[in-house]
Amino acid sequence: MDQKRLEETAKKHVPNQHKGKNALIAFMSGGIMGLIGQALVTFYTQVCSMDEKTALSMMVVTVIIVTALSTGLGVYDKLAQICGAGLFIPISGFANSLTSSALEGKSEGLIYGIGTNMFKLAGSVLTYGIVSAFFFGALRFLFFGG
Repeated sequence: MDQKRLEETAKKHVPNQHKGKNALIAFMSGGIMGLIGQALVTFYTQVCSMDEKTALSMMVVTVIIVTALSTGLGVYDKLAQICGAGLFIPISGFANSLTSSALEGKSEGLIYGIGTNMFKLAGSVLTYGIVSAFFFGALRFLFFGG
């Protein structure tokens, strides 16, 4: 089979993508995540009498813990398939990635399995985050004086 015919055959069998529908679902689910986050901040400030800065930190920790638990139980992946970018772009996506990596390596032990697999993912994210923060901070300092 030549290359042109192979490409034509492949194009016939590619499933239709519903980009508008997927974007709407991602937008709505991301909005719901934001609403839940705001509800947590409100709960922590009004019910638990925390200042706003502490409440924001607690909200982030709560989202990470709930995401890690739901990933371990297999719930998060099913939701992410439905919701798409609305769930995996916020911090919950990073928590899911770390938890999934840890679960993949659990049979190899704490150090060589869980720790190594988590660092493979987190190491690259942290490295690029730190490097980009340095460059953007330097640019801000140079052009805006700190």
